[in-house]
Amino acid sequence: MNKKGNTVFFKNAPCVTSFAAVCGSKESAGIIGGYADITLQDDMYGESTYEKAECKMLSTAISIAIEKGGYTESDIDLLLSGDLLNQIISASFAARDFNFPFLGVYSACSTMSESMLLGAMMVNAGYVQKIVAATGSHFASAERQYRYPLELGCTRPPQSQWTVTGAGGCVISNEKRGIKIVNGTMGKVCDYGVTDVNNMGAAMAPAAADTIMQHFKDTDTCADDYDLILTGDLGALGSRILKDLTWEKGYDISEKHVDCGEIIYKVIEKEFQGGSGAGCSATVLNSYVFTKMQSGAYRRVLFAATGALLSTVSSGQGESIPCISHAVQLEV
Repeated sequence: MNKKGNTVFFKNAPCVTSFAAVCGSKESAGIIGGYADITLQDDMYGESTYEKAECKMLSTAISIAIEKGGYTESDIDLLLSGDLLNQIISASFAARDFNFPFLGVYSACSTMSESMLLGAMMVNAGYVQKIVAATGSHFASAERQYRYPLELGCTRPPQSQWTVTGAGGCVISNEKRGIKIVNGTMGKVCDYGVTDVNNMGAAMAPAAADTIMQHFKDTDTCADDYDLILTGDLGALGSRILKDLTWEKGYDISEKHVDCGEIIYKVIEKEFQGGSGAGCSATVLNSYVFTKMQSGAYRRVLFAATGALLSTVSSGQGESIPCISHAVQLEV
């Protein structure tokens, strides 16, 4: 492994050898409906609470990813996972179902790209041979923690996004098959002073722009070198802001950029700005995008999930929203 700027290059090119996604019924009506491994008919997923349902989705996605790769639990060296809930309880509780080590990570909605980046580093270095990177979210559990109980029926402002009910995970291996992780760019925390907790797109777009432009500099590439530049959950508004920010710095990504939050729901007008949550990019990547890469429709993808590093306490105290984005370059 070598490093230039904020980007690490993987000499041994770890590979995504299998992947899986679980999504809610609302999400299945959109772009990932024909690609997700399991679609929930009941957002409770047979559990007594939304938090337990979120945990079960994550555990299921991990299990299916392992099975689809032809592996058993004994083949997996490590689970890298996190989520949006306090003390990352979905990931921690899901890890109880498996007999392999667990390292919890928190990067809000950019947890998928961070866990993939960290996993690729460890596999490339030879510390482990196979790891699972996974994350998820649930609309109802996120609403209860960050906003208001659903029973209140609060009106959603037009700049808001809808937290995705879903989970996704992939196995990253030292085997030379599947989708290569060529390099990864570590993001810096960016804070442009946004305090509106409903306006996640505006808060996160600067972090996405910073990481993507840093990646271009470190790798001597531009937007035209990629079939797809995929961000996490900026939504419709955040996506436009990202394109403006990069264009101002001389990078035109408009023809190659797609945001998971903007495309995940079928009718964007009814969902305001689109989807958000750690499960947003996790489900889109681990269903639609990876399947398209396997088929050859996409051969080089830059995946840059985005995360808002706020808490209910910081927002209540009037703090602005620090954000981050990590990126991995994927190739077949």
